[in-house]
Amino acid sequence: MKISVALAAYKGELYIAQQMESILRQLGETDELIVSDDFPEGKTRGIVESIASKDRRVKYLEGQGKGVIKNFENALSVCNGDIIFLCDQDDVWMPDKVETVMKEFENGAQLVLHDASVTDAHLNVTNPSCFSIHGTNLSFGKNLLRNTFVGCCMAFTKELLAETMPFPDGIAMHDWWIALVALKNKRKTVLIKKPLIMWRRHGENVTGGSTTAIQKICWRLNMISALAKHK
Repeated sequence: MKISVALAAYKGELYIAQQMESILRQLGETDELIVSDDFPEGKTRGIVESIASKDRRVKYLEGQGKGVIKNFENALSVCNGDIIFLCDQDDVWMPDKVETVMKEFENGAQLVLHDASVTDAHLNVTNPSCFSIHGTNLSFGKNLLRNTFVGCCMAFTKELLAETMPFPDGIAMHDWWIALVALKNKRKTVLIKKPLIMWRRHGENVTGGSTTAIQKICWRLNMISALAKHK
């Protein structure tokens, strides 16, 4: 099975080289790493293109400058692997991540979510389990009320990707949408209770900011509406 890794970047020059190195050492010759850069005039482009010049598996795309959801959609739109991994720019993959996740797909999984060690900017572990923080579960209803799926810990089949694209307007996050579609449609979803990435939280992350109660209500109403229209 061919693997595609969709990485959404935005001013990622501090950590992206380390992240890409941790990914590429686990990929096969026919796999691919797609980087969509939402700030192509910055320093990230040069780093990625330098790595791409030495490794044909890396593909650089200019993002549309429309935010993280559209940036991931841009990367995902050109992925042609059988299995797609979502990826942030500032984490580090554990050496056995790909092997461990792919075993679940070989056993029929359609969506896989694994745990992560939460770290500071210097990769010092601040919490050994992302699952424990989010109360991660496979309930459609509970995840509609509170998303427990973290995109950088997700991988899924190309068939599930086709079910979820294009992403509806007004949704809060792409990973939440993909998870809810999979759970709603009863796609085989597997939790791996083992940290397979170092999830770096450094105060400048693109995702994970604070939101108001009104925003949260609107997001859930938009999600319910999108799911009701989804076939």
